[in-house]
Amino acid sequence: MRPSVYFDGSFVEVADARVGVFDGGWLHGAGLFETMRAQRGRVFRLNDHVDRLRRSAAELLRPIEPDSLPDEAVFAELLERNLLRDARVRMTVTAGSMHAPDNAGGAQLTVCVTASALDAYPAELYERGVQVAACDYRASPTDPISRHKTTAYLPRLLGLRQARLKRCMEALWFTTENLLAEGCISNVFIVKSGALATPPLDGPILPGITRGVILELARSARVETRESSLTVDDLLDADEVFLTNSIMQVLPVIRVEKHDIGPGTVGPVTKQLLQEYRSRVEVECERA
Repeated sequence: MRPSVYFDGSFVEVADARVGVFDGGWLHGAGLFETMRAQRGRVFRLNDHVDRLRRSAAELLRPIEPDSLPDEAVFAELLERNLLRDARVRMTVTAGSMHAPDNAGGAQLTVCVTASALDAYPAELYERGVQVAACDYRASPTDPISRHKTTAYLPRLLGLRQARLKRCMEALWFTTENLLAEGCISNVFIVKSGALATPPLDGPILPGITRGVILELARSARVETRESSLTVDDLLDADEVFLTNSIMQVLPVIRVEKHDIGPGTVGPVTKQLLQEYRSRVEVECERA
């Protein structure tokens, strides 16, 4: 069976999914995307991802009609068509054609969903932890796209390239006020004296879906949590640090460049939340 994608309302072969040269995503990066993880043939927290994309579209592009995005059945069929149970799933929505004749009646958004085999992070990274770098670039609270997952992703890729040149897994962004923001592709948490902290969403922070689940799990486990401004000193003085996103889930950080975090080993709160997060994914995806 040839790989297929869901493109503008239909399942088509990959080679037949084509975006026009006047599409706003192609021309200007005027688009949004969601990267999701599927297990057992079901996308974890699909509704949360769709809701976030809808909110961003209403703010940055235009409101999306209720029936314009694929539902859970479409995602399930896409996985089945590609013979996938565990997968990386991406939904991309762009501004559509920005060519004047095409725009006469209002441009139709371009919607594409792809699914590929899940390329999971190696198990040893969770056992020994990873090293991260401080990004040279800064996140601005006045940047209109800073809280959204847009296809204008080159700055993040450049930050990742910086990190890889330093043999680091991720680069952490700070704000123009020198406060901790997030990673290029992740949210960041610190643990100090058993309490969990992460930068607040009123800064230039993506409201990560995994970030939200971790806060749910921590509060359920009676782990003290706070969303508050954090400095570089808070980061370096932390007992534990970890990163989150839908694919990496909960990835322990043991070193920021040459500075060890705590004893330089994966800490107990990180281990607990990683296990509880994986269990939550298993439980919710088992209901499919």
